[in-house]
Amino acid sequence: MAKNNAYPREFRERAVELYRSGGVSMDALAKQLGVASTTIANWIRQARIDDGEQPGITTGDRDELTQLRREIRRLEMENEILKRAAAYFAKENVLPI
Repeated sequence: MAKNNAYPREFRERAVELYRSGGVSMDALAKQLGVASTTIANWIRQARIDDGEQPGITTGDRDELTQLRREIRRLEMENEILKRAAAYFAKENVLPI
């Protein structure tokens, strides 16, 4: 999953819906919700990307990328452990049981 967001997904989605309904400006909405207007702008931009209205990396793709990077780090650590174990046993000329 993506980074730990300060605001729940439902809250962000509802804020974008409120803005898209056209009843309130971005600054007024930000003030009502108690968040920065740049935060609202980021949520709106990401919603446009997710809806295919704007080019960019979708939320789903970003989550998958994060998961894959985490898996790569885990595999690299496992590989390093195996290399060190092989080097240790080769140096000691000892076979593991």
